[in-house]
Amino acid sequence: MKNIFKKSVVAAGLSAVLLSTAGCSDFLDQEVPGAVTADVFYETEEEALQATTAIYDGLTAHYNSVWASSYLLRTLLSDESNAGGSGFGDQPAYQSLDDYTFDASNDVVEGVWRITYNAIFNANRVINRVEPTTELRERLIAEAKVLRAYAYLDLVSLWGPVPIVLDNLDPGEWSSTIRNPVEEVYAQIEQDLKEAIEVLPVKSGYGPSNLFRVTQGTAQALLGKAYLYQERWAEAAAMFDLVITSGEYGLEPSVGAVFSPAGEFGQESVFELSYNPTEGYDWGSFPWDWRPESNIHIQLMGPRADYYTKAPEDSLIGGWGFNTPREELFLEFVESGEIEGERYWATIMTEEQLIELGGNWTAPDAYDYEGFFQRKYGTYVTQSQSGVTELNYGTNWRLIRYADVLLMAAEANFRAGDEAQALLYLNMVRERSELEPVSATGEALFQAIVDERELELAFEGFRFIDLVRWGLAEEELGHLGFEAGKNELLPIPVLDVTAYGLEQNPGF
Repeated sequence: MKNIFKKSVVAAGLSAVLLSTAGCSDFLDQEVPGAVTADVFYETEEEALQATTAIYDGLTAHYNSVWASSYLLRTLLSDESNAGGSGFGDQPAYQSLDDYTFDASNDVVEGVWRITYNAIFNANRVINRVEPTTELRERLIAEAKVLRAYAYLDLVSLWGPVPIVLDNLDPGEWSSTIRNPVEEVYAQIEQDLKEAIEVLPVKSGYGPSNLFRVTQGTAQALLGKAYLYQERWAEAAAMFDLVITSGEYGLEPSVGAVFSPAGEFGQESVFELSYNPTEGYDWGSFPWDWRPESNIHIQLMGPRADYYTKAPEDSLIGGWGFNTPREELFLEFVESGEIEGERYWATIMTEEQLIELGGNWTAPDAYDYEGFFQRKYGTYVTQSQSGVTELNYGTNWRLIRYADVLLMAAEANFRAGDEAQALLYLNMVRERSELEPVSATGEALFQAIVDERELELAFEGFRFIDLVRWGLAEEELGHLGFEAGKNELLPIPVLDVTAYGLEQNPGF
């Protein structure tokens, strides 16, 4: 299943992205032997397929010669985990995000900004250059529109007003590019998704080799999310209902099953990014100067191997010690009464539990360590891995899963005044983990939805954006360094402000 696609080296994926090529003109002027120009590349269906695959490929580039993971960016801004690592100064860009000491020169902020605009650039090429003369071509254009909408939803959620770029800009136009208002960004997201919904197949319409592709359900879930973020509750509820009643999705037997290798592209998957564990990288062949096929961030997040001995019957092995859980997340599980439950065990483990199982931890004062280990995106060895284990994790990022859709639907229905429907969707998620149903009403029901999202979706990158949009960020994150009026949004990368004149966000 992991060989669904490999990174495609195509014209769309090699071109410079908006606002990212300063100082490179000499290199870009050099002729590349055998290169195909963009003007003619998109003529065949095979070329259109490759160009569309390049969009997905670009979104996986969380390591791209520097560590710049959008997953870790969103996670470390929350109250779920510490940056971790070997000590102060190990990946300072991640640590400054965790401590709210980052500024507009932060490498991760800049990297995620460029990765996201690169996806938009590649999507624009497909949308504008592929002629919709066949059913396949129409589908590929629709896929590109969903991926462009996904990228813009990330941008508007994290940066607020951002440039809307729908065509390929000449370098001379960069300095006249403006940040479009949030309302215009959402309008573009909605347009792309509505057009794609009319064209894309449902999930079951794809064969086994195409399960990584976005579907009609992906587009509907994203559109519902865009409505939810704009507080258009009834429209959000209606869109999520289309996903729920489609019959295309379901809950896996457990949260652990969702994040197992067998759960990748399973019934709970609405959209995920795929990595390849079979490249056989070793310490001499791993592409540290370019993005790998494998998901190296999984190794980054395993328990620090210097101090960790795995329990004999457990499969969580050592890693490099980043993304270490905070005690406050553990205490939320304690307060919920599910400390021994399957969902808890699929998410987090205490040092005491490790030792009880026969493992060990030898550094109670390790940097950023509070006594807990992250398991959801854990360092688990799989039979499909080849080469050096540390360098060949193929774990997919789960970007949208059905449980998230149900909880967003619960929130939308609650806000729209339908508490019965909100309870139904909330309790569907709880029932999967064998938890008592909620019967609350009013603000207590809303708090139950907040709590459920925190525990069900822990370490999935949603908590920070949730807290900001609910107006709870200062209350929940203030003790970590969050400043109201500043940290709701990320800074625009410094180059894009100084060289291209984009307006900076307040406080930076």
